[in-house]
Amino acid sequence: MTSPRGTAPPSTRRRAERADAQENRLRILDAARRLLSREPSATMEDIAHEAGVGRMTLYGHYRTRAILLTAALEQALVDGEKQLSGIDLGGAPREALTRLLTSSWALVAESASLLTAADGVVPADQLKAMHAEPALRITALLRRGQAEGAFRRDLSDQWLGSAIHFILHGAATEVRNGNLSQDEAARVVVGTIDAMVRP
Repeated sequence: MTSPRGTAPPSTRRRAERADAQENRLRILDAARRLLSREPSATMEDIAHEAGVGRMTLYGHYRTRAILLTAALEQALVDGEKQLSGIDLGGAPREALTRLLTSSWALVAESASLLTAADGVVPADQLKAMHAEPALRITALLRRGQAEGAFRRDLSDQWLGSAIHFILHGAATEVRNGNLSQDEAARVVVGTIDAMVRP
């Protein structure tokens, strides 16, 4: 079946519509990550404005705030995993931990803001599951450092990992409140955690 002269075939139009829909989804996710990292209480309407799309388009792709926040967190974690998986965690444990913290700080700051936005919206067990892989990376490094005598052994690797998590998220809050710059926060985070984990 041929299309009227001057119009695209239905299959071509459908491909174009799918491409437009995918572009809108990515634009919305990028806008959500960008805006919520600055202001976790931003509304769906704020995100639509940031993305340059209408409310109907936004809700057509993400019908609830919880769905949008989950998608934004998942994308941030996937992007973060790509970056963190390339970090060399071999060699001296303290130096490896410094490399990990320095490289991951910007990712953690964004993730902390998204988690603040997701608190009470996305189920807690779902948030915990999403962060299992990054937590395992730090716990494994802490365990190796304890076995080699580089990190303190009077506290469990699980507890030290949780403390690191709270320090990172606390620093992200200080940056968001204007009490620390991004550069200062990276230095403070590394110094605080290094002092905490030493034997």
